[in-house]
Amino acid sequence: MTTFENNFTDAEYYRRIDKTRAAMAAAGHEAIVVTDPSNMSWLTGYDGWSFYVFQGVILTHEGDPVWWGRGMDALGARRTVFMQSDDRIRGYDDTYVQNPEKHPMEDLAWILADLGLEGARIGVEMDNYYYSATAHAELGKALPKATLNDATALVNWQRAVKSEREIEYMQRAARIVEAMHARIFELAEPGMRKNDLIAEIYATGIRGADGFWGDYPAIVPMAPSGLDATAPHLTWDDRPLETGEATFFEIAGAHRRYQCPQSRTLFLGDVPQKYRDAENAVLDAIEAGLEQARPGNQAQDIANAFNATLNKAGFEKDSRCGYAIGISYPPDWGERTISFRRGDTTVLEPGMTFHFMPALWLDDGGLEITEPILITEEGHECFCTTERELWVKS
Repeated sequence: MTTFENNFTDAEYYRRIDKTRAAMAAAGHEAIVVTDPSNMSWLTGYDGWSFYVFQGVILTHEGDPVWWGRGMDALGARRTVFMQSDDRIRGYDDTYVQNPEKHPMEDLAWILADLGLEGARIGVEMDNYYYSATAHAELGKALPKATLNDATALVNWQRAVKSEREIEYMQRAARIVEAMHARIFELAEPGMRKNDLIAEIYATGIRGADGFWGDYPAIVPMAPSGLDATAPHLTWDDRPLETGEATFFEIAGAHRRYQCPQSRTLFLGDVPQKYRDAENAVLDAIEAGLEQARPGNQAQDIANAFNATLNKAGFEKDSRCGYAIGISYPPDWGERTISFRRGDTTVLEPGMTFHFMPALWLDDGGLEITEPILITEEGHECFCTTERELWVKS
């Protein structure tokens, strides 16, 4: 977070709000309550580790957004949101926090009624990490005349095409993840405890690169070795790195909440032929996929080209091979909109950003060689210059 300068101009926030209001009108929402912290930040600039309690941003078709949350966090809102009028920042009493006798949605309902929305058509993010079934039930109970409709991902989709400033932040994050990978290759060796290496990864990521500081990533480093690497999404322990094992490092640089994830795989010792075969297949498939990464093509075109090439080499990947990225908070650095997989017909546009994520899991390890990419007017750019290969150290 920053308290000495705004991440974006007021004009950029108002462009985002206008775009969101057009989507609200098309969906028939008179107002929306946004509880996803990424969407809250994108619309207002709010940045704080307060998403473990109920909070949100109220957006209607007139006036500035309203930040709503825990009373003590209203102070953080004043430090980070672009709206500074007293009536645009609303905090609830601390007796609402994790109290089975009362629920914060009662306070939210009062504010919505105060804004003239007691009987309005209100969109809420129903399929979201930060909006519970109880919250929905309590809000409906407290606003019996209102109609609560699903507005899941309405704001997420408005974030798909990035502004120049957003792309600049992702480029800074790319320099950070490059430095993190360089540090891994420098330090990793047989006998080194995994947690010690992860500590160095964190330190490098937070120090930043090229004079730009590192924010916390939306996902912790994932760094399984050997048989643990046959599965995705495992983290780390204190076991030492061993000769004859592959370790993939799925990590992200982050700057001002903008994420740039990238994965590389390190093999310690002599590389078995099957890993070389998998490496060659993945590298060829990445090139085939990237050839389709250009404006006017569909998201599925990248996946179809990647999978066709991979299949010719005798390998299969049954999960998606990419997804949209940008601003994000835990527990996910994806935007939860566009995916590189068969059937996603989203048309690619300049300014869209993705994590092209062609991972393979073998019978005794894993191979991840991934690229964060930007769709440009002419085609695409890779955010990072990290050498694209299976890394090897003796």
